[in-house]
Amino acid sequence: MKKLMILPAMLLACSSLMAQNTNELTAKEKRQGWTLLFDGTTTTGWHSFQRTSVAPGWTASNGTLQLDPKSPDSGGDIVTDGEYENYELSIDWNIAEEGNSGIIFLVNEDKQYDATYLTGPEYQLLDDKKADDNKKASHLAASLYDIIAPAKEVEKPAGEWNHTVIRLKNGELTFWLNGVQTVKTHLWDANWTDLVAQSKFKTWKGFASYHKGHIALQNHGYHIEFRNIKIREL
Repeated sequence: MKKLMILPAMLLACSSLMAQNTNELTAKEKRQGWTLLFDGTTTTGWHSFQRTSVAPGWTASNGTLQLDPKSPDSGGDIVTDGEYENYELSIDWNIAEEGNSGIIFLVNEDKQYDATYLTGPEYQLLDDKKADDNKKASHLAASLYDIIAPAKEVEKPAGEWNHTVIRLKNGELTFWLNGVQTVKTHLWDANWTDLVAQSKFKTWKGFASYHKGHIALQNHGYHIEFRNIKIREL
């Protein structure tokens, strides 16, 4: 009983700390090797897929990196300037009602690919309650999109901040949402081959074939905001 009383207080303290240090690194995080992928005020470090700069639809506003899908040039997905192989990514996201988006990783920008999802697996971001794409378990928030359904549904409602962690180390992939592990698998082994063969990606030759790549934030036509985008290479 004592533990149950202490845990909420700890969570509240962590939440308060995060709010006070939005888009900043603590001294401990710096020692652990974390770096910011978003400085809170500019789109430095990002570019629209297959372009040299960020399209006007993506802006840094009010401490968030956000998409305006109604912009005349929303520009598709944005990707990190850098490429990453073994790492842990930490990111907060807030999606509009009925919204659909994703974090796509191991993205290759070779000109033969005209979209991020042709090469990169996706951590799904979704309004599970009202989005059209909520009929299949492997399409819900914190799924490995169309491959592995989340072990638990722990998404906060549209309009509230969610916290995601993606860890990739030597092919071992783990997802968390709001502190709960939702997916754990290993890329590129026999089981992975079977999983992909049962998905919509089974005939996509470039899908998940690169062991290093960009990280993308998806433009799926819905407003979404991101903050506290941090990475540490492992």
